[in-house]
Amino acid sequence: MVIRLLVLPLVVLLGVLLAAPAQAVPAQDDGAGATRTQDLRIAVRDGPARDQPQSLDATLFLPARTPAPAVLLAHGFGADKRSVAGEARSLAARGYVVLAWSARGFGQSTGQIALNNPDYEVADAQQLVDWLAQRPEVTLDGPGDARVGVMGGSYGGALALLLAAYDRRVDVAVPMITWNDLGQALFPNAASPAPVTPVTPAVGANAADGVFKRSWASLFFGIGSRTTAAGQAPDVCGRFLPEICAGYVEAVRTGREPAALAAYLARSSPASVAGRIQAPTLLVQGENDTLFGLDQADANARAIAAGGGTVAVAWFNGGHDGGSPDGRTNARISGWLDHYLLGTTAGGAATTAPPTTFTYALPSGVRSRSAPTQRIVTAPSYPGLVAPGETPDPAPRTELALSGEAQSVVAPAGGVPGSVSSIPGLSGLAAGGSGGGSGDDSDDDDGGSGQGGGGQGGGGGGGASALLGRLATDLPGQAATFRTAPLAERTVVSGSPQVRVSVAATGSTAPGAPAPTSGPVLFGKVYDVTPGQNGSPETRTLLGNAVAPVRLPVLPPGGAATTVTVTLPAVVATVQAGHRLEVALATTDQGFASPADPAVYRVALASPALSVPDVPGSQTGGSTVPLGPIIAIGVLLVGVVVAVVVGRIVAARRRRRDLEPGGDLAVDPELVDVPLVVRGVAKRYRNGFMAVRDVSFRVERGQVLGLLGPNGAGKTTTLRMLMGLLRPTSGELRVFGVRVTPGAPVLGRIGSFVEGPGFLPHLSGRSNLELYWAATGRPLGEARMDEALEIAGLGTAVDRVVRTYSQGMRQRLAIAQAMLGLPDLLVLDEPTNGLDPPQIHAMREVLKDYAASGGRTVLVSSHLLAEVEQTCDHVVVMHRGEVVASGEVAELVAGGQVAVAVGGDAGDRDRAVVVLRDAGFAAESDPEREDVVIAESGSTEGERATVVRTLVEAGIAVVGVGPRRRLEDAFLALIGEDGR
Repeated sequence: MVIRLLVLPLVVLLGVLLAAPAQAVPAQDDGAGATRTQDLRIAVRDGPARDQPQSLDATLFLPARTPAPAVLLAHGFGADKRSVAGEARSLAARGYVVLAWSARGFGQSTGQIALNNPDYEVADAQQLVDWLAQRPEVTLDGPGDARVGVMGGSYGGALALLLAAYDRRVDVAVPMITWNDLGQALFPNAASPAPVTPVTPAVGANAADGVFKRSWASLFFGIGSRTTAAGQAPDVCGRFLPEICAGYVEAVRTGREPAALAAYLARSSPASVAGRIQAPTLLVQGENDTLFGLDQADANARAIAAGGGTVAVAWFNGGHDGGSPDGRTNARISGWLDHYLLGTTAGGAATTAPPTTFTYALPSGVRSRSAPTQRIVTAPSYPGLVAPGETPDPAPRTELALSGEAQSVVAPAGGVPGSVSSIPGLSGLAAGGSGGGSGDDSDDDDGGSGQGGGGQGGGGGGGASALLGRLATDLPGQAATFRTAPLAERTVVSGSPQVRVSVAATGSTAPGAPAPTSGPVLFGKVYDVTPGQNGSPETRTLLGNAVAPVRLPVLPPGGAATTVTVTLPAVVATVQAGHRLEVALATTDQGFASPADPAVYRVALASPALSVPDVPGSQTGGSTVPLGPIIAIGVLLVGVVVAVVVGRIVAARRRRRDLEPGGDLAVDPELVDVPLVVRGVAKRYRNGFMAVRDVSFRVERGQVLGLLGPNGAGKTTTLRMLMGLLRPTSGELRVFGVRVTPGAPVLGRIGSFVEGPGFLPHLSGRSNLELYWAATGRPLGEARMDEALEIAGLGTAVDRVVRTYSQGMRQRLAIAQAMLGLPDLLVLDEPTNGLDPPQIHAMREVLKDYAASGGRTVLVSSHLLAEVEQTCDHVVVMHRGEVVASGEVAELVAGGQVAVAVGGDAGDRDRAVVVLRDAGFAAESDPEREDVVIAESGSTEGERATVVRTLVEAGIAVVGVGPRRRLEDAFLALIGEDGR
């Protein structure tokens, strides 16, 4: 058995492909031979007088043995016969003659879309039955009476019901995820003035003057308007009949259902004729369907039963919002067709009448393969369905106490901005995958691998629906909410909950606005509220992603309240013990049209109870988690336990080995007080690139060391090896005598700001630091946060949200994060990036203060040479992966030369050169300055003092003394101005 999803262009909101389920069909080959096909053009006539000739594009699928019963296989809206070709072949392999055709206005068929009007699409289908009755391959029940069943999903499902009502030759019908009243489905109103005692679980209110389901309606109109025939000029109505086009346009303009359109949709709805259906009917409806909800199948079932027809109802975890029937539902469809058409099973045994039990799926939240697992609940019959003249028993219900004060809510002009509940087709897209289900009689709840082709979407819709339900949002001030207490036990919702509320106008409207001409529009919905744990916030999941629109009459003046019963969306859900149910009545929803006039309403509970249906039944679907996953999980758990035990043994042995002399964790006693020693480190990547080669340097306590080098010098690679993020190819790095390895405990003595912190902008600086420290697993008291913040100098800004910080404040916060715990070695990569000069000066003082307090050490990688010169006392220069110089900044800057400024005239400068040369110094005049003498071998403080003393003793005035060049000069001298 397989259900396929039609691929529809989502012209409203999404602009992507929409997956909408089509139908499920058997998929079993009796092995008797190959299926044969014939492509056909079948002439039909349409219109009330049947005087308009049209041509339907069809394919006939023939089984190995004929004559055989026939199945008319209808497709969904926006598709054509090709979308059901795979299902048709499966049915033919099972022994049926199958006729699949493209409905008028779709594919290669002519004619205009009439939305299953009896004078058009239904008349076409009747003529197809006539055509089948003339075929020698089809079994007859009498002259002109073919033995025929009809199947279809959504658009095709409604056609199946209408054809069964209009043509008594139909022997069996299997409509899926379809409508009862198209006008009510597109203009729903869930309001009832009086208290309601439902006899069926998913009864809808079906009140008049509903709310326009704008998103879904616009989607389908867009699909039909894009199916213009080849060579035909574009038209705003596409292939729709003019009266449908005119009604849609008026509905968009007014937000209300035009009278002419309502009359037209009534004729296209099974609601008008369902009581005439005598063909045994299996109604299959999806539990995840915001287009045609469970209430539509409920209404069809009641009408067929009231007319004396045989009817059974099956709900499955899927629908237009994604998801395919489970294996039992597929097998049930097979049995339904086999009994009423073949009278035998595929093996030739006589069949017995299939039961009219009611089944529905309870999703478990656990996935097996690609589909969610579930329980199948079976009740003896669909509650409330009885023979004509009998009194039905009401569906079982539980009354849950609701609480909440009266609340004022704002209805903005035009319903904008609007709350978000669901987006047509988005759940189906999130579900993904191909439609599944094998059609055999297995008991797998998740279906099998489907045969045939066509369509996307399928299994997994339930999981996607639940995920998207968490994204539903009610805008502040636009929703009144009422909650139950935490549930004492697990509660099942299977149908339409109800709540009774009162609504009053507060008299607060827009200045100068006229008195309202329409009543309030509210959107009822039910949330499953999961309590938060360990300080996390609670989560709200919108059950079924569905809303129940309510339109009330104009409210009486003076604040008088109108009381109404709201029939909430029909859903199937399991609410766990400890959760709450929340009823929300919102003034907006993006999927519906809202009144243009703004208003304020006061909403209160008229009855403090939420009535919840729960249809009892036996669990015929096995355990929540299939046996295969249980075994797999068990094996996995055993494997995990064994792995943990073995891992601990190996880790203990490795730790003992590492602690031994020469091991990774062994401490070099000569380096126990040295913050960092890098010895002969090299890093070669797999592609052969040597990023670092033979790097060695040493950093002592209290130093501020600068790591310099052009881009590609290997600085970041060296820092990443220092942090244990990379393993060196050769050599070693030792921090306080311990070799650095990934995860080494000694890394806890290092604070770093290397890759740039990812602060949460909506939290304060302090909260960000607390979250970071919590991730280390160490007690908060060890963070020494106040000391780190004092050094970083954030002040009171630490308690402001980070999104208000300047770049300098963010850098300070990053430094404070690196300083948490006051690590002995602080490693910073470009700490002054993006700062202005005053901020750079402040950062310089922060780093100096940190190193000066407690003998700590700072390693700074930077490209700002002037800042390194003013901040650092030691420097390591890298180029092309090697260390080209290291030592004190003053020594590197001096470069063996000292510049002496002498007083007097040029003669004094020349005499100073002679004096210094006589004293053994290599000296010369600076060609760029008249008063400066350059002396070689003047790099140390002692040598500089000797130079000055020699000049003073000779009677030459010394005005100033210092290094000849800046760090930048030394840097360029080392690596070359062109980097070579």
